[in-house]
Amino acid sequence: MLIIPAENTVNWKRPPWITLGLMLMCLLVFLFYQGGDSRKIEQAVGQYLDSDLPSLEAPAYEDYLQRQIRFEGAEDRVHELQQFQTLREGDEPFWLAVSLLMDREFYRYLQNNQQVIWAPADRARWAEQRIPIEENFIQKLSSFQLGLVPAELTLYNLITYQFLHGGWGHIIGNLVFLFLLGFTVEKALGAGRFLVAYLICGALSGLVFTAFSSGSYLPLVGASGSISGLMGMYVAIYGLQKIRFFYFLGVYFNYFRAPALAMLPVWLGKEIYDYWFAGATGIAYMAHAGGLVAGAGLVWMLGRSWLQVREEFFEPEEDEQDARFTSGYAQAMASLGRMEFELARHQFVALREHYPDRPILLEHLYQLAKLRPDLPEYRDRTRELMNDALARRQPEQVIEIWKEFLGKGESHQPLDAEDHNRVLFTSLKQHDMKAAEKAFERLRGTGDQLLTSEACRLLVEEFEKLQVEPKARHYRQLLNAN
Repeated sequence: MLIIPAENTVNWKRPPWITLGLMLMCLLVFLFYQGGDSRKIEQAVGQYLDSDLPSLEAPAYEDYLQRQIRFEGAEDRVHELQQFQTLREGDEPFWLAVSLLMDREFYRYLQNNQQVIWAPADRARWAEQRIPIEENFIQKLSSFQLGLVPAELTLYNLITYQFLHGGWGHIIGNLVFLFLLGFTVEKALGAGRFLVAYLICGALSGLVFTAFSSGSYLPLVGASGSISGLMGMYVAIYGLQKIRFFYFLGVYFNYFRAPALAMLPVWLGKEIYDYWFAGATGIAYMAHAGGLVAGAGLVWMLGRSWLQVREEFFEPEEDEQDARFTSGYAQAMASLGRMEFELARHQFVALREHYPDRPILLEHLYQLAKLRPDLPEYRDRTRELMNDALARRQPEQVIEIWKEFLGKGESHQPLDAEDHNRVLFTSLKQHDMKAAEKAFERLRGTGDQLLTSEACRLLVEEFEKLQVEPKARHYRQLLNAN
């Protein structure tokens, strides 16, 4: 049974570049770096079969597997023994050679016990033929060069192993899960922190795998541990919030909703159970478990500091916002249609709190406030609408709104000197001298001497430019009088 979180959809207007980059990196490494592995294996097998090594190692390998089953309780190797015996009986030299060459624990067993297994002449022959194959081909395979070998742990291998994969099925599965989980976690954390957290989860999952496979020479490759870290971070980010999960069982699939963190013990329990009871599947269950714990632990420990989720992550996407706005706007307009003006005002105010960049909402609030020009709200909405028109570079609208307020609300709630001065500047820029003079008279009536003198000086300069001397002389006299 497969269960993965599926709460979000990809916003291609803001692509998850780091997630896509990690996927591309894994693919390029697989195609161009690991692509040479098959040729190395073929060369190793060819040289191996050309020697008489199979006759030396095949009986030793069968005895090695029987000892592990009998004395070390490795019941999961019974199937390997049966397969190997079938290969010997079926005369399939290529796969027989692959089995002998790629079992790293067996190679170490031969190195440590060759004096017991073979006579001196056979030992010399084995060392002469086997060691060159090991050094020239096997040790140069990508999984041994950059994979994570628990018995030979290095710091850089904790990172490099995350970009290697064991085959097409392995890499395709990992890339699909990396995308499905990565774009959400990247959106939540931001590109840089997402990349660092991803690599840390991979490194920690590698350490957990090493702890449970101490001394093993079997290399670990793949992004599964890092991706498990993404799963841990995903559910830790949402916490107890109910999110959508996709599940697949046999041929049946569907969705269900559950608290995000409720799935963490389910996933963790499955990996631990499989580690103990699934047998030899070639899957690094404890690396997965380590990644899950690492991802969730990073968010829990650093979620209020370095790994704090960005505020915009929990905001709805643009399409969802548009749908919500359209619904709320329709309700407010319906209230207007029923002439329920107070209800409509509250609805428009609520909409504007969530969508402050929608000028249509301010216009509606202005029109509703205009129904009661004697109240301060009309003056306040007028001032807001004038400032909004200035910000959107609509000077003509500023002047029209101002003129409308003079006729309806100025006698009840006068505008401030700064408001009239702003209209005067706007009128001068528009070369609307009639409106500028009217704004000056209103400004002069407020009693603000400083702003009045400055406005008077501007009018003098403007009329002099226009060569309207009577007007210029009039405002010059006013300026001197002030």
